[in-house]
Amino acid sequence: MSAFKDQSGKINSNLFHKVLAPKTGRQRSSLIMGPAYGVDTAVIDLGNGQGLAASSDPVSLIPSLGLKESAWLTVHLLANDMATTGFAPQFAQFVLNLPPDFELKAFEEYWGYIHEFCDKLGVAITGGHTAQVPGQQSTTPGGGTMFLQAPLNDIVTADGGAPGHKLVVTKESALVSSSILAMSFPETVREKCGEAVWRQATENFYRTSSLAEALAAAEVLQPNKELMAMHDVTEGGVLGAIAELAEASGCGFKVFDEQLPASEIPRKVCEVFDIDHRFCVGAGSMIMAVSQGCENRLQSHLEELDIAASVVGELVPKEQGSVLVEDGEEKLFEFDGEDPYWKAFFKAMEEGWQ
Repeated sequence: MSAFKDQSGKINSNLFHKVLAPKTGRQRSSLIMGPAYGVDTAVIDLGNGQGLAASSDPVSLIPSLGLKESAWLTVHLLANDMATTGFAPQFAQFVLNLPPDFELKAFEEYWGYIHEFCDKLGVAITGGHTAQVPGQQSTTPGGGTMFLQAPLNDIVTADGGAPGHKLVVTKESALVSSSILAMSFPETVREKCGEAVWRQATENFYRTSSLAEALAAAEVLQPNKELMAMHDVTEGGVLGAIAELAEASGCGFKVFDEQLPASEIPRKVCEVFDIDHRFCVGAGSMIMAVSQGCENRLQSHLEELDIAASVVGELVPKEQGSVLVEDGEEKLFEFDGEDPYWKAFFKAMEEGWQ
């Protein structure tokens, strides 16, 4: 019980397999991809060669960010999960359990942005539930689910990797975590990093959609024959996402630390909060497992679209374990599922950082 109580953020693999995985309701043959650790979407066979993909995530309402920025996270973190299928989301539902002091004017503004961002993505809002709840003060007051329909055989899932598949990472590590920290504690980041770093870190916030690169990958590579698996970078950062994709695929991995995409701005912000950028929430980056020989074609296509992409290693047989190569030394990699961003954020709040 204490392990669950003490953990912040998403539950780890051990808890998932111990508590959730054995109890998933009625088994149905039409459920092609059900609950699995490291897998972003469920897939249901609708018949006639069509599939329904669905994914859920918390909604965001973070006062230190603002209503527009919170709505952006709400919509785009959901859309990033959907993007791992190789298709864009089409429908969404939202559950909002709002604080009792959340004013109507603020709610109208917040919901207006939810509508705007969904509309721009082509997502129809189909329903949900909205209420004000006494005692509610969470920055994640509810959840959302997105859906899409697509040809079943073309839907990519995070469990499709196999030994020999190359691992490609887009953009850079810790994009969203470093930007939220910079926006939430501007005086601290300005003082320790300078105005230019703070400004660029805040501008990185709107780079946290990974839909464009996922759709581009599905255009240039054949789904489930060349483009084998995708997983967006959320809690646990770039290395956590690679570990989750590998676990979902029944593989280990060999990754080279110096090839992990890391830019100066997120790293400097993470250093202020004494956290490792490789393990911090990294929405905006996408992990892609591709058949050997396809990685350069994918990388070139993404770079033509001005999307940086790095080949960081490959999946290996599970019995070989997972290895991170740092300074030429191979080290066994173990991931406990914990993201240092959460503790850093709440610690800074408790200490009154501005």
